[in-house]
Amino acid sequence: MRHLLLAGCCIAALMACDTQGTAGSDGADDAVVAETTEAAGEPRFGTFGFDTAGMNSNVAPGDDFFAYANGVWAETTEIPSDRARYGVFDMLALEVEQQVQDVVLEAAEAGGPAGSNEQLIGDLYASWMNADAIEARGLEPARPWLDTITAAESFEEIAALMAQRDYHAPYWVAISPDPENPEVYVMRTGQSGLGLPSRDYYLLDTGRFPEYRDAYRAYIAQIFQLAGMPDGEARAQQILDLETALAEAHWTREDSRDVTLTNNRMSVEDFFALAPELNLQAALEARGLPAEGEIVVSQPSAITDAGTLMAQADTELLQAWLSFHFISARASWLPSAFDQAHFEFFGRTLSGTEEQRTRELRGVQLVNGALGHPVGQVYVERHFPPEASRQMDELIQNLVDGFRGRLERLEWMDEETREQALTKLSTFEPRIGYPEIWNEYDGVEIRSEDHFGNRQRLSDFAWAEQLRRFPDPVDRRLWSWPPQIVNASYNPLMNQITFPAGILQAPFFDMNADPAMNYGAIGAVIGHEIGHGFDDNGRRFDAEGRIRDWWTQETNDRFVERSDRLVEQYNGFCPFPDECVNGRVALGENIGDLGGMQMAYEAYRNYVAENYPDGEAPVIDGYTGDQRFFLAWAQVWRTLFRDDALRAQLATGPHSPGMYRVNGVVRNLDAWYEAFGVTEEHELYLPPEERVRIW
Repeated sequence: MRHLLLAGCCIAALMACDTQGTAGSDGADDAVVAETTEAAGEPRFGTFGFDTAGMNSNVAPGDDFFAYANGVWAETTEIPSDRARYGVFDMLALEVEQQVQDVVLEAAEAGGPAGSNEQLIGDLYASWMNADAIEARGLEPARPWLDTITAAESFEEIAALMAQRDYHAPYWVAISPDPENPEVYVMRTGQSGLGLPSRDYYLLDTGRFPEYRDAYRAYIAQIFQLAGMPDGEARAQQILDLETALAEAHWTREDSRDVTLTNNRMSVEDFFALAPELNLQAALEARGLPAEGEIVVSQPSAITDAGTLMAQADTELLQAWLSFHFISARASWLPSAFDQAHFEFFGRTLSGTEEQRTRELRGVQLVNGALGHPVGQVYVERHFPPEASRQMDELIQNLVDGFRGRLERLEWMDEETREQALTKLSTFEPRIGYPEIWNEYDGVEIRSEDHFGNRQRLSDFAWAEQLRRFPDPVDRRLWSWPPQIVNASYNPLMNQITFPAGILQAPFFDMNADPAMNYGAIGAVIGHEIGHGFDDNGRRFDAEGRIRDWWTQETNDRFVERSDRLVEQYNGFCPFPDECVNGRVALGENIGDLGGMQMAYEAYRNYVAENYPDGEAPVIDGYTGDQRFFLAWAQVWRTLFRDDALRAQLATGPHSPGMYRVNGVVRNLDAWYEAFGVTEEHELYLPPEERVRIW
């Protein structure tokens, strides 16, 4: 059974998705009916741009706009066997991956002097592709860490290991811009320690969650067997019980995403006192961080409870817990039996993926993730024309102008808050295509015959880079992503919106396409990212990126009333009888979608008024400009998900499923009703007074 869903790409921070798909086969021929050649600068999707053959005109737009726009495509497209989902994001990302593969293979063939980008790329890929060498070494590369775990004979020694970066722990430690002063870095920490994707996997008894727990227990036992460690079956149950107790102490997803609840600043001395059993001072010292100053603790009570829980656990159980997670986290660094076991559980059982991707493509994905900036420099030279940046500048400015007009007219916002909102909008910083400065890898050692060591050294290098930056002012020019990613993001601490080169191509953005398509696709994505600056969390940050309440009580109450109604709307979307969208968890993304479409439509209508003599876009193939605008939105969110991946999206992801991202938004937009003649007889109809209008 297939289910339709958003491509998991976090348009917000949109996501850190796995490498995604290419158009190719599985119905892709039907999905690009307007395709033209790319010769002489012609657009790949022509001047029309959306897929009429993939629509289902037997469905009334007002009954199910997603099915109307995508129904035939959904019925005739199969999810590739090596994917848990498949859609427009995936298709484009797979095309980008093919381009990245050329860069990687050329570097691997050309080689280069030690420390050069070519040498790093080529030797990392070669070490991964040398599967025979990985098999021959077995568990030997991991043995020093595993032996250290075995040698820990007391809880104090176990706590000292958990304090080190290489070992599993019920907390994490990181460095990030300070939410109260984003010009400097601050230490941060929060709850951790689970092996399943979220606390819900341990605590829910609905759907397939009991089966997932059984499969997790079997996976733990399998890792023990493969590693030659004793008592695997018994230890597996004990580890599951331990993590279930830890999950009960964890904060909910709703509370964990609330920036006001998780901004708990305290002295490091007070942090240490949260859980004296865990020797938290050692966690800072082992990472090279100062045992003085301040730290922001996301979920203080979870760390306190974890300290009590861990101190009461049997030492041998904690040894087993650390050993299992050390191996599981590095399964792909180890012989194929470990790698396959990891895939069977996390890929097949939890996501429904039928088979692993080829080793070659996984190698490209690995290099692109670990050395994304060196790869990205070549990618940008080949695949990102300067004209695309100029047109994106224009689109972004049009969206900002459109949103400014909306802010100036909002009837529910008082003047004091409106002034602050307009100031914040004026300071938005767009970043387009690729970074101003590139991450460098001076000093990292990559060897063609040592894959395990390469991965460990890359991890150490990444942390050392964060540590090196910690005392310095925050550099706003840094990108955490490489440019060759099909994604976009908003950073509230920097008030930056980022659009990498990977997403700035058809069908999201085509320099020569019908403007209605660009405004409905990339325009709505731009609006979505701007909207994150004013969603339920983003609105907590001011124009300088500082977490500060700049809302009057009256306007705040009006915002909450409107957003609560949006929560209730999305709570009613249930792809399974007992599993529904969590409207509270998805609120930020849903506000981003709704506000983004409102901004994009306003900007599109302004464009039409300025660029068409009669103030109306031409009708193309029977579709008005407004209709094409809304269809562009609906078609970029087309995605198929396997059932298990859909359940994972509901249980872990911040985004609503794709069909609800489409239907849930358009039913709140007056212009959509007018464009498609939607009346109270249609299923998606909402009376005007029930339509949510926020931005």
